[in-house]
Amino acid sequence: MANKTLNLDDQLYNYLLGVGLREAQVLRDLRAATEGEEMSVMRSAPEQGQFMALLLKLMHAKRVLEIGTYTGYATLWMALALPKDGEIVTCDISEQWTFVAHRFWETAGVQDKIHLHLRPALETLDELLAHGATSSFDFAFIDADKVNYDAYFERSLALLRPGGLIAVDNTLWGGSVADADNCEPDTEAIRAFNEKLRNDERIELAMLPVADGLTLALKRP
Repeated sequence: MANKTLNLDDQLYNYLLGVGLREAQVLRDLRAATEGEEMSVMRSAPEQGQFMALLLKLMHAKRVLEIGTYTGYATLWMALALPKDGEIVTCDISEQWTFVAHRFWETAGVQDKIHLHLRPALETLDELLAHGATSSFDFAFIDADKVNYDAYFERSLALLRPGGLIAVDNTLWGGSVADADNCEPDTEAIRAFNEKLRNDERIELAMLPVADGLTLALKRP
């Protein structure tokens, strides 16, 4: 028995995936297509994608906001979990990576649920707010440039309905956030963001040691 989270070596992690992961073939194919890429570290972990898909089903979510698409692996997990009339608004700036995403979304038959905005995410978020989308989303997933996490969070919170949920990736940042000598801009940004959320009375908070750290923030009524 353990009273704190286990360290997962490769053997235990592979066991976890072997008995705990239900990954559709199209998701496995997309994950395999991303493995050899230079920036493959940006792809969400499969157990994290499955966990978020489960959250969407538990919430009966229909509208999802995603900040940071990459090759669309997490997007695809979420799209497959949404009902037929579900919608994902996803934001990215890379035509190269999202071109890969489109191919697999089409293979999975979920392309009509996904609306990709190729421009800086803050522009899309501000436009949504300006056009009356406040409190209209059920779920938001933030996984983009770390120095803008606070700005993404504030806009996502405004776009989220009361009782909606924000999931924020990389909040443990490979352990760097606990290293006082690490003053890299991304580390400092995530560290400040984590401290802010700890004291934010607008949300209920849970920080989970899933993948590189996944923080859940439930918007209070």
